Formats: sequence, structure tokens, C-alpha cells
Amino acid sequence: MKIEEELKVKKFTNDWQRATVNVLFTASWLGLILEKRASKRQITLQQFNALRILRGQLPSPTTNNLLRARMISNTPDISRLVDRIVAKGLASRSKNKDDKRAVDLFITQKGLDLLDEIEEDMMLSDILPDNLSEQEAATLSALLDKLRGESSEED
Repeated sequence: MKIEEELKVKKFTNDWQRATVNVLFTASWLGLILEKRASKRQITLQQFNALRILRGQLPSPTTNNLLRARMISNTPDISRLVDRIVAKGLASRSKNKDDKRAVDLFITQKGLDLLDEIEEDMMLSDILPDNLSEQEAATLSALLDKLRGESSEED
């Protein structure tokens, strides 16, 4: 459905305004779908993201700082996020041998099993292929990369 129909807007000022609203609306729409899917497994979308990062680091440990740097969305209180996934048995932590102030984080087998169970659903494999060809998905990704330009952060 066109963004004008979704939002009941007759006309945007220009195509840049339309694109901005469309990107924001679509990101919110996708986020809500993913939050609902994650909540069925008693985790949040941020916790899912953290578990994927921990899995990607295996067999090496992950620190809070590395986790914070790789999160898709800004997570100011990474310690609380880590506390929650540790409490659920999805990750473990131990003191870093070299830096006593740092903590090493690892995904547990329970965390790996959870990712195996929900990853296909969380990657929208039931929505994306029905609405975009593989080439269209690649083009969309390239356009979004181009939109962010040289830096993904505004000065």
C-alpha cells in the first residue's frame, strides 16, 4: 500500500519528504512486527540483537563496550540489558583475565538454541520474499546504504 494511503495524506511537498516519511513509517512498522515476534519468546528486540552479536563473536568473548558499539539501536544502559539476558540463562559473564574492570560475555547453549528457533521468523522470511524479489532486496539495501552516506551519524 502506498504511504499516502497508509497515512491518509493527499500529497507530500516533494519526493524527499515522501521518502523520509516512508522510511520512518516502514522502520516503525517492521520494528513493531519484530517486537511482537520477540515477545512471544519473552525477549525484546534489543535482547535478540545482543544474542546475535554474542553468537557472532564465538568463540571469543564479548565486552559490554563491543556489544554497545554493534547494537542496531542505541542502548544507553547496556549493563541492564546484559543483566536480563544473563538472568534468563541466555548468556553468561565472567571476569576478564587481563582487565579486572572488564567482563567477558558469552552466549549460552540456551541462547544459541533460542536463536535457532526464532531466527528465521525474526529475519522476516515470511514477509520479505512475498513482497520483494532478491534483486529488489539487494537494491533496497544498496539505496539505504547510499542514503546514510559516508557516515551513519550526523555531526
